[in-house]
Amino acid sequence: MIILKLFMDQLRLGKKFIHQDGYITLLSVLVVGAVGLAITISLVLLGLGTSNSSLTLQKSAQARSLANTCAENALQQVRNDVAFSGSGNLSLGQGSCTFIVTDTGGQSRLIVSSGQVGSVVRKLKLTINQINPKINILSWQELADF
Repeated sequence: MIILKLFMDQLRLGKKFIHQDGYITLLSVLVVGAVGLAITISLVLLGLGTSNSSLTLQKSAQARSLANTCAENALQQVRNDVAFSGSGNLSLGQGSCTFIVTDTGGQSRLIVSSGQVGSVVRKLKLTINQINPKINILSWQELADF
């Protein structure tokens, strides 16, 4: 009888430890799962941010190329007609560009062009002081704003 009582006491103590181990294991799994979920969410958000930045950078490069294209087109217009003064536009690929040629006296011209892809806009300003016998560009610079 005493042996049976000791056996039952040991069995009860063993069950108590098994139940506590189960709680510890369950809590450990929950903590590790929460940390893993937080890391996964952080990585996904970081990836989305990087992807968005990369897309904007690509659009910016395309808009700059379009602005250069319109500036070159404006130079060709001035080359073809020395008295040219006016504006024009082009649509290429996923964007468009515009240019304005302003006569600033004599052979001097001011060309402002802009390229746009989506919501990204890049702008250029060219200053010309001579057209004949060849076009002389004093400056070719990017503008922050018109």
